Amino acid sequence: MTATQNPERTDARTVTLSIDAMGGDRGPSAVIDGLALSAEKNPDIRFLVHGPAAELEQLIARKRGLAERCTVRDAAGVVSMEDKPSQVMRHGKGTSMFSAIDAVRNGEADVCVSCGNTGALMALSMVRLRKLPGVNRPAIAVLWPSRNPMGFNVMLDVGADIRADEEDLLQYALMGASYARNGLDLARPRIGLLNVGTEEHKGRAEMKAAHDLIEANAEAGNFDFVGFVEGGDIPSDKVDVIVTDGFTGNIALKTGEGTASLVRSLLKEAFEYSFLSKIAALLALTSLKRLQKRIDPRRVNGGVFLGLNGTVVKSHGSADSTGVSAAVKLAFQLAQSGFTNKLAARVASAATLAQDARNTNDN
Repeated sequence: MTATQNPERTDARTVTLSIDAMGGDRGPSAVIDGLALSAEKNPDIRFLVHGPAAELEQLIARKRGLAERCTVRDAAGVVSMEDKPSQVMRHGKGTSMFSAIDAVRNGEADVCVSCGNTGALMALSMVRLRKLPGVNRPAIAVLWPSRNPMGFNVMLDVGADIRADEEDLLQYALMGASYARNGLDLARPRIGLLNVGTEEHKGRAEMKAAHDLIEANAEAGNFDFVGFVEGGDIPSDKVDVIVTDGFTGNIALKTGEGTASLVRSLLKEAFEYSFLSKIAALLALTSLKRLQKRIDPRRVNGGVFLGLNGTVVKSHGSADSTGVSAAVKLAFQLAQSGFTNKLAARVASAATLAQDARNTNDN
C-alpha cells in the first residue's frame, strides 16, 4: 500500500469512501476531479483510492488539499467494460475494483464507489460482501427526476437480476422504503408496483401476488402502498418508490436516459434554427438553465446495490467530474445515515413478514 496520508476518522461524522479510480470510460483523471469537487464541498469525507499508485498520486497532487484527504492503495489491474463477470470472478483479485470492494468488506471504508463494469461489480460485490441473510436477489436502486418536492423518486430493480417473484418484490419494496428514508429523508414513503395498468386484475400472476403481499405488509413495513402504477407515473408525484423486476426497470432506465438526451438535442436545434430563435434562447436563458439542471442525468448519478453486507454505489461509466461528485455525495449521505445497518434490519423484517404471509396462506 502506498499512502499520501491515512484518512483516519477524526470524529463521528467523518466518512471514508473506497473509490475504484480505474473503471470509468473517461479514465482516472475524471474520477480524481470528482473527488476534488466533493472534498471542496464537504470536509468530513476521506477517500481510500484504488489503482496504479504512481499515476493516482500524480493526479491527486495536482488538486490543492486533496492529498491530505486520500490514501492511495496500489492495484495494477483494471476491469474493462468488455470483461465478462465470470472472467473477472476468476482473475480479478489484483484489480482496482476488487481492492475497492474488499476495503468495505474489511471495515476500512463505509461505502464503495465505482464507475466500472456493472455486471462485474455486482458479481464481485456478491462474492466478497455476500448477500444479507434472507435476501434472494439483490437489487440496484436509482434516483429518478420527478415532480415530488425532493425532486426525485427511487426505482428498483434496474438491472441486478431480470427475474423477481412476489417475495423478491416485497423485499424490493422494503429495501426501497429504507433507501427513501435514508437517501431522501422520507419518514413514510409511498410505494408503487410497476405494471401495465393500475387496475388490480391486470398483469402477470406474480404481479397480482406481489400486490397483495406488499399491501398486506405496508403497515408493518412503515410505508404507504399506492398499488399498481404505470410507466407514466415513474416521474410523477404520485409515488416515492417504484418497485419492478430488473428486466423492466433497466429498459425504463435506458429509455428515460435516451429521452432526456433527445429533449436536450431537440431544444438545442430549435433555438439554433434561426436568428429570432437565438434571440428567444437568450431571453429564456435562465429558464433553460433551470430545465437543463432538472433533467441533467449527472445530478442523479449513482445506482445503489441493495441487499448486500455493505453498500456499493455504481456511478455511470461515462460520468465526468460532476457525475462522480454526485455519486460520492450519495455514498456519503448513505454512510452518515448508517444505511447498511438499517437496511439489514429492514431485510430481516422482510423475511419475517414473508414467512408470516406464507403461514397465513397455508392456514
